[in-house]
Amino acid sequence: MTAALDDLLRLLDLEEIEENIFRGRSPDEDRQRVFGGQVAGQALIAAGRTVERGRVHSLHAYFLRPGDARVPIVYEVDRIRDGHSFTTRRVVGVQHGKAIFNLAASFHADEDGIEHQLPMPDGIPDPESLPTVMEMVEPHRERLGDIGDWWLRPRAIDARYVQPAVPSPLREGTGEPVQRVWIRADGRLPDDPLLHACVVAYASDMTLLDTTLLPHGLSWHSGVAMGASLDHAMWFHRPFRADEWLLYDQDTPAAGGARAFARGSIFTAGGRLVVSVAQEGLVRTVRSPAPSAPARSS
Repeated sequence: MTAALDDLLRLLDLEEIEENIFRGRSPDEDRQRVFGGQVAGQALIAAGRTVERGRVHSLHAYFLRPGDARVPIVYEVDRIRDGHSFTTRRVVGVQHGKAIFNLAASFHADEDGIEHQLPMPDGIPDPESLPTVMEMVEPHRERLGDIGDWWLRPRAIDARYVQPAVPSPLREGTGEPVQRVWIRADGRLPDDPLLHACVVAYASDMTLLDTTLLPHGLSWHSGVAMGASLDHAMWFHRPFRADEWLLYDQDTPAAGGARAFARGSIFTAGGRLVVSVAQEGLVRTVRSPAPSAPARSS
C-alpha cells in the first residue's frame, strides 16, 4: 500500500465519540475547503458503521457549506429505518455548529432478481498501456508552476486518462462532452465491501465536474471558471473491488443558470457495470475566456 493510500484509509477510519456520532479529520494540506469526495466517503463510513446487515446500494448527498479543512468534521447518524431487506440512514456533517453536508444512504440485503446492463464502451485501451498523471505532468512542471506541483503530489487513486488523453491542466481548446478515466486505489485494500464503496465514492468526485468544462474549453486552473459540487448521487449495482481497475465513463448532458450536470458509469475491466453516478455542480465564469484553440485530438 502506498503512503498516499494509507493516508486516505486513515481519513476514512473515523473516531466514534458517542453512539451514532463520529469524528473525521482532513489531511494537512493547503486547501481552501474540504474535498467533497472526502466528506462523502467519511459520511458513508459513519452510516455503514451503524448497519448490521446489507450492502450500500444508493446514496444521495448535498453539499451545504464549504468544509473547513483546519478543524474536524462531526458526523451525526440518524437510524431512520432498520427493515428486513432495507436499512436507511441519514448523516449530517457538522462544523462550527452548522451543517455542511447531508447524506441519505440505503443498504440492501442480497437478493436474487432480474439482471441487465448497458454495455461498456468499445475500443478503450488497457489502463496499463496509458501513462500515469505524474508521467504526463512532469515534463510541464516548470510551465505549470504551483499547479504542476499540486498535480505531481502522491495520490491515493491511480488515474489513467483515456478521453481526453491528458489531465485538465494540459488540455487545450474545446472538446466532446465526454471524459473517460481508468481509476483504482494505489495499493491493496482490506476485504471490506463498505471500505471499497467509500473509496469509490471518494474517487467519483475527483473528475466528474471537470467533464462539464470540456465543451467550453475551460479549466479550474485558468482563473476563468470556479466551481463546487452541489449534490452527488450514487447507485451501487454489483460488488466490486476499488483496488482493481475501473473505467469511469462520464458525460455532461446539460448546463445552465450557473449549474452544470454530469453523470458517470463505472465498469470493471471485464465490462460489468457496477456503479452509476450523477452530480450537479455550481459552475461560474469569473471573466470572459480567451478565444479557444482548436480542439485537441484524443
